[in-house]
Amino acid sequence: MSLTVLIDAKLDIQVEVAGELALCVGVSSPGAAETLSATGQAGEPVRVAELVGDGGRIHVIDAPAGELLVAYRAEVALPSAEPAAVDDLSALVYRRPSRYCPSDELAGLASAEFGGLDDTSAVFAIERWLYTTLTYSPGATDASDGALHPLLTRTGVCRDYAHLGVAMCRALGLPARYVAAYAPGLDPMDFHAVYEVALDGRWWVFDGTRLAPRQSLVRIATGRDAADAALLTPTSARVGTVAHDLTVTTESDLPFDERSQLVALG
Repeated sequence: MSLTVLIDAKLDIQVEVAGELALCVGVSSPGAAETLSATGQAGEPVRVAELVGDGGRIHVIDAPAGELLVAYRAEVALPSAEPAAVDDLSALVYRRPSRYCPSDELAGLASAEFGGLDDTSAVFAIERWLYTTLTYSPGATDASDGALHPLLTRTGVCRDYAHLGVAMCRALGLPARYVAAYAPGLDPMDFHAVYEVALDGRWWVFDGTRLAPRQSLVRIATGRDAADAALLTPTSARVGTVAHDLTVTTESDLPFDERSQLVALG
């Protein structure tokens, strides 16, 4: 079933010191109809360059000091997704611990909780465990917190659910990767994070928050953890406050997500 997703994102960035900053807002879906513009506080257009890599697209902005307004709009037609194959390099890289996903520190817990299950059953059990164990609480964590914080506090946001899911899967020896995504139906609406796990040589998407149907997700970026898929990364600029206004809708009804089924993310 084809699904059309409409994205309207606006960012208001206060640039304290002029310089470059990198944005990760463009969808990775090929052929999407989209526009991206950046304007300074006097309304003048600001130069934007695009970098494309395996993890997604990055827009580099030469930002002047003052208010920077970024507007991104996209219309994405999502076909029924086929799971992507897991190559040998990804299978290695996404088994390793990373900055926000210290899977080596969770090996004992993962083995005690899920070690007696086959791979597929374990991954579904981890997602259920995230959903039933953690409480979704906006503002409960910040950008410096990794997977251990929601484990200890039992609270977090989508980023924390994804980090802990990735870390638990890697602790069982399963390749897992973090995904930044647009999520129609998400309430409250925001940029979303989920994770993919390699099962039988294919990538499948999971979401411990269960706040939006997986079939409607639109991939923005993929990486080891949030450090690889950050919405905003100042490189030489210094940034103050950042506000955003995001609307993500579908032209038709949202699909029903049967959580016991494997779903691929396009």
